Amino acid sequence: MRKLNLFALWLIMLAPMCCFAQQIEVKPTAPDTYVVEQGDTLWDISSLFLNEPWLWPELWRTNTQVLNPHLIYPGDVLQLKWQDGQPYIALTRSDKRQIRLSPSASRTTKAGAIPLLAWSAIAPYLNNDLIMSVDDYDRLPHLLGNTTGDIRFISDDIVLARARGRSTDQYSVVRKQDTLYDRFGNEIGIQVRHVADAAVTDVQPESEWLVKVQQSNYEAKRGDKLFQQTVQTPEQMELVPASRKVRGEVVSNLHQRSLLGKHDVVILDLGDRDVVPGMVLGIYLQGPTIYDGDKPQYDDESHVLKSAFDDGNTITQPALKIGEAMVFKTFDKASYAMITRASELVKNGAIVGAP
Repeated sequence: MRKLNLFALWLIMLAPMCCFAQQIEVKPTAPDTYVVEQGDTLWDISSLFLNEPWLWPELWRTNTQVLNPHLIYPGDVLQLKWQDGQPYIALTRSDKRQIRLSPSASRTTKAGAIPLLAWSAIAPYLNNDLIMSVDDYDRLPHLLGNTTGDIRFISDDIVLARARGRSTDQYSVVRKQDTLYDRFGNEIGIQVRHVADAAVTDVQPESEWLVKVQQSNYEAKRGDKLFQQTVQTPEQMELVPASRKVRGEVVSNLHQRSLLGKHDVVILDLGDRDVVPGMVLGIYLQGPTIYDGDKPQYDDESHVLKSAFDDGNTITQPALKIGEAMVFKTFDKASYAMITRASELVKNGAIVGAP
């Protein structure tokens, strides 16, 4: 009986701690009322109210007006309220706008729901960049040359291409930019750059293709590949935090820079089985191993003698959070994520995991 009472007392003491761990922290500067504006994003609004924006859906737990907390519209009024010490958002839906078509007719319209991230910021990467396996890349048709013997091609040039099963008339001209490896050194794919567009011409030889180069971003070259275009449009991504089991690394970026900050796009060694678009991850920085002695030294110092520190004085530094990133496009073994917050510059090799 004494053991049972002690166990019950332990549960009573633990319960408030569990509840406290689930509470969401509202910013002291959070407004009592906010009117959603055209150009807002869900992430911006979430960051306005919460220190941990990925917990935004928790603010809607008592709201019955909107079934999906990700669907809010310009003109909607958001009110921060409290119930039993817990914050929640109340929504007042804006009136629908009317557009007059004639003296006797009108049409009711409503702006689309605000996106999770600014579409203008991610659209270029959604439609112009991709990661492919080596085999898939090698199988793509490729440019051969033209009648004047040029080695580079620009808009309006007609180029002969090796045929590989035509399925459309519109293609993207793409080029291998880099080979990507995960944190264990395993190859995870090829980063492919969009070079130009190409359209199959009306006149076609029997075995190859004739394509017309269009909208060149760069000069196309012999050997560049033709990839079937898949233009994406804005989709509503759900704001979700990554599981505590998810752990990956920033293996590259789309800007060819060594130091990255807010709104830059990073490549993670996490594929579509690990993450989904809309998932928020924390970015963590772990310093080099320290060897303690008369003069502490870092692992990456060129003159350090590691054998001299085999006495247990090897110290692994903790990983400290320096920012957050949101996944917006996934591939088989990798994904793109936009840095949404960063207190320090982010480098390749940064750790990503639960926020």
